[in-house]
Amino acid sequence: MPALSILIGVLVTFVVILLVLYLVNLLPIEGRLKQILRVIVIILGILSLVRYFGVGF
Repeated sequence: MPALSILIGVLVTFVVILLVLYLVNLLPIEGRLKQILRVIVIILGILSLVRYFGVGF
């Protein structure tokens, strides 16, 4: 994969992660569940970013 394609993929993934975290923050749910959702989004985002660097999955 060309370097520009990887960079664009990483940037798009990062923006999507930030958007989802923002939307989770807006949800009218209790703090503990909101924290769990944030952790899940961050873990999925990290796994998605790792995929761009060819580490597996």
